[in-house]
Amino acid sequence: MSCRSQLSSWQSLETLAEEMKNVHLKQLFSEDAQRFKHFSIQLPGLLFDYSKNLITVKEMNALQSLAQETELTAWRDKMFAGEKINFTENRAVLHVALRNRSCAPIYVNGEDVSQAIAAELSKMHAFVNKVRSGEWKGYTGRVITDVVSIGVGGSNLGPQMATEALQNYADETLRIHYISNADGVQISKVLKELNPASTLFVVSSKTFTTSETMANAKTAVAWLKSVAKDDTAIAKHFVAVSTNLKKTAEFGISSENVFTMWDWVGGRFSLWSAIGLPIALYLGFDAFIQLLEGAFEADEHFKNADLSENVPVIMALLSMWNTTFLGAKAQAILPYDQTMHMLPAYLQQAEMESNGKSVTFTGESVPYTTVPLLWGMTGINGQHAFYQYLHQGNTIIPADFIGSIKPVVEVNNHHEILMSNFFAQTEALMGGVTAEQVRQELSSKGQELSDIESLIQHKVHKGNRPTTSILLDKVDAKHLGKLIALYEHKIFCQGILLQICSFDQWGVELGKGLASKIQNELENDNVSAEHDSSTNGLISYFKNKRA
Repeated sequence: MSCRSQLSSWQSLETLAEEMKNVHLKQLFSEDAQRFKHFSIQLPGLLFDYSKNLITVKEMNALQSLAQETELTAWRDKMFAGEKINFTENRAVLHVALRNRSCAPIYVNGEDVSQAIAAELSKMHAFVNKVRSGEWKGYTGRVITDVVSIGVGGSNLGPQMATEALQNYADETLRIHYISNADGVQISKVLKELNPASTLFVVSSKTFTTSETMANAKTAVAWLKSVAKDDTAIAKHFVAVSTNLKKTAEFGISSENVFTMWDWVGGRFSLWSAIGLPIALYLGFDAFIQLLEGAFEADEHFKNADLSENVPVIMALLSMWNTTFLGAKAQAILPYDQTMHMLPAYLQQAEMESNGKSVTFTGESVPYTTVPLLWGMTGINGQHAFYQYLHQGNTIIPADFIGSIKPVVEVNNHHEILMSNFFAQTEALMGGVTAEQVRQELSSKGQELSDIESLIQHKVHKGNRPTTSILLDKVDAKHLGKLIALYEHKIFCQGILLQICSFDQWGVELGKGLASKIQNELENDNVSAEHDSSTNGLISYFKNKRA
């Protein structure tokens, strides 16, 4: 299979990128009074404006030619059809099946998985109703008041991000808590606030062997048993999301309280599955269904829209254009909505774990940059932290600005203040401030000419910093589901365009394996293994100090 950089569209884009490096966004807006209209897309409940990127019709046509040459739509159809496009693990990639609200059959290995998904949703629904209604009771007969989700990575970030984003829609039926870190500080802090008799734990691990998750789960069991003095209490206070019924049974969890997932669902794309059980417990099952409905609408758009009007396709093409062709090394995710404060971390995992790769489908090294480093935080806080770097640093950082028309909570004119900053920042990053503008501003304030000239270069902003703006009607379950699914499809498209496998994570597996071996060394004095001198020295220093 030939390298992407050998494609004619790729080579055209390299030429166009060299030309575009001498163009300013202000010039593009001055040349096209209808630029916003030409480079924005409206979906139900969502506006996607990419006009403040360094593109014209010429660049977009070349990018769409690349999508065609890489057979992007054919790969998309393979994914939706359940073909094993995760070829390094011989698995289908079907998180889209989890939110298939049309109930149309979807086949994996000849089996219609939509029936299994529907059955699992029904099981979740019944369980959620039992817990929320008070029918499910703890070992003393008390109703459940608190749910603790124990998981790590995709088993944690998705549910926690969603419940944080939607917490204003929660009633007071249940409180939700998350434990993901193996650092004992987190679990001790959470447990200190809870009553074992009214706490339910959801332990999420596909294999039920994930070291951090199982360490936290065992600590939670010990905490419960220290009060209950009865092993049978585990069954009333622990449920699992796993495929390993043997391990869950050994742990003390009844099989009827184990919710399944499938090997065609990757962890970072799994919040739509039973991994989302904490979401449903906290917000109610109807809210969880609304999350699925929003994602399904994004799926239908991705499947059916032309490439030129296809939001996730354009998101992926812009990422490639900014990163691979224009040389950006990072991208900022900047939600102007406090409810979405965990979105940057969630998307960081989703994109960087998926596409942080350096070999092609055939295992050859790629001669181009794949994906950028993703980072960010809520907008107003970021403005007082790192926006200085975005505006005047010598590194260009494209940014996604995400906001809403209607706030989740109306407080005086707070939303107008918030969104005025959103609009001002994208305008400032695009246009910048020239030396002449600085000179005029300082002159109007009566400053001396010598002082003005010494300050000008410090106050000049070159602008020409690309941004994309996404406006949701409101941050609710349906709109959040749609937003997340659009980013998921962007990630899929990036992988196809870049010719890398998005759905494995061998880098993660490497660290896990080494940690397991070293843990044995740390806990046993008669165990040693061969390491480099630095690792040996660190282990020795640690063990001596611990002793």
